[in-house]
Amino acid sequence: MMRIAVIGAGAIGGTLATWLAQTHEVIVCARSPLGDLEVEREDGTIRATPLVLTDPSDATPVDWILCTTKTYDCASAAAWLPGLMGPDTRLAVIQNGVEQRERFPMVPADRVVPVIIDLPAERTAPGRLVQRRNGSIHVPDDANGEAFVTLFAGTVIDAQTTPDFVTAAWRKLAINCSGIVSGLTLRPAEVANDEGVAEVMRGLVRECIAVGRMEGADLPDKLADQVVKWTTLAHPQSVNSLHADRLAGRQTEVDARNLVIVRLGEKHGIPTPLNQALAAILIASA
Repeated sequence: MMRIAVIGAGAIGGTLATWLAQTHEVIVCARSPLGDLEVEREDGTIRATPLVLTDPSDATPVDWILCTTKTYDCASAAAWLPGLMGPDTRLAVIQNGVEQRERFPMVPADRVVPVIIDLPAERTAPGRLVQRRNGSIHVPDDANGEAFVTLFAGTVIDAQTTPDFVTAAWRKLAINCSGIVSGLTLRPAEVANDEGVAEVMRGLVRECIAVGRMEGADLPDKLADQVVKWTTLAHPQSVNSLHADRLAGRQTEVDARNLVIVRLGEKHGIPTPLNQALAAILIASA
């Protein structure tokens, strides 16, 4: 049994904390007090009652820290680290984008594990989550990655290492960047059935592919069509985090999902007009 701190109690953090609490000691680091956690699934409901902390000064060292906050909340998440970090503590950064390793420079690089997660989940109320399918996790194929994977033994979440993490990260970004169409239309995954919208999604992904290849990712041309197909096969009412943030009036992760493609595209001299334009419209409409 490991002692695990989960920073953030949103859709991803709450769902992971609930599953991990079935076999580990879990501490949830949140802004506000929570009661129990409850994850609703098609095959039933799982519950957990982890310790919930709201004051970083109450934190004590753990074996693992899982940071599941939004990318724009890294500063507030970092406030928990002094109390949670021990001499052997490892930090798993479970966030969108391709810059997970750079977000917490105060932690030694050899103790940071970047994580790519595909877990369709939504928070319907504090501590109340809906998990649409089992989900998957990918981490680098090294000692830290292997240790992280073992945390999920006995859960339904498929955690595994990958020898090409760069490609896995950019492949996930290709999916995420296309999700801006839901953020703008405020329609769930079913919006991809509109052929006009689908073609916009393909354009966004093609820009991501071009930039990702320059960053070392092995991305096939067919990925643009695949992303559209995967979206049409998702639960039609599935809401991505960009869409959910807009509905809730929160700041969005458009920087980590779209503008990172624009920034790195400029670095390599690759034009990314669709990502740049739709990100600008999303920001202006917030």
